[in-house]
Amino acid sequence: MQIINGREIAKQMGQAFQKDVDILAENGVKAGLRVVLIGNDPSAASYVRMVERSCKKYGVDAEVLYLPENITEDALLSQLASLNTDPAVHGILVQMPLPKHISKEKVIATIAPEKDVDGFHPLNMGKLAIGEPGLFPCTPYGAVKLLEHAGVDLAGKHAVVLGRSNVVGKPMALLLLERNATVTICHSRTKGLVDHARKADILIAAVGRPNFVTADMVKPGAVIVDVGIHEVDGRIIGDVDVESVERVEGSRTPVPGGVGATTIATLAENTVLAARRIHGI
Repeated sequence: MQIINGREIAKQMGQAFQKDVDILAENGVKAGLRVVLIGNDPSAASYVRMVERSCKKYGVDAEVLYLPENITEDALLSQLASLNTDPAVHGILVQMPLPKHISKEKVIATIAPEKDVDGFHPLNMGKLAIGEPGLFPCTPYGAVKLLEHAGVDLAGKHAVVLGRSNVVGKPMALLLLERNATVTICHSRTKGLVDHARKADILIAAVGRPNFVTADMVKPGAVIVDVGIHEVDGRIIGDVDVESVERVEGSRTPVPGGVGATTIATLAENTVLAARRIHGI
């Protein structure tokens, strides 16, 4: 099983949109991203700091806004409304999950669609569904870009998406369809899931269960995209049982060093794209 280097592909992605960063600079604009983190969860704080550092390397003015766990929903929505009107801010991302007293749906709907660089506003999801240009969810869009940069021809291929979440599964299926793949979506109630998975030329593992995908689910020669990320016994692993699938011919993305890297690159790219659209550049 060959490894697809997501970190190297993320660098290639950054180089590809560097021209847009330069065009903005020529017009006196620097793409600005604000990441909103509520509470003090150590792993979430570590992740958003990594996002901040990485986006700055891509030429984006990234900053994390730390808000208290007990912030009211109204206060958070007011903060987002302020970011919507800030001319220095072109991208807004609210780190999930949110405290139980705050509505995720209200938060997503409050972010201005043109600054919704995470791609979850109903308007952007709708544009994705009907094939119009928009800002698309970073993880699935980054996974598709990873496949394209790795030289995987998606047209006519049978892609099986394991998982139907709004965050990965559904938008992933739409992005693959847009690139002329034939897509099957499997979920917890799918009968014969193993048989479906084994027919995949491209297998997207996004079920949120560690080591879920085993060798008996993988067609020889398939490309596996592992979207899962879990901490188990002090190690970071994905949805794919690496030891099991290693003996199968094909290729896969690692965890870490796979989709995570291209997700952040896509977040930076979305912010740059948003800045160009907002300024009409």
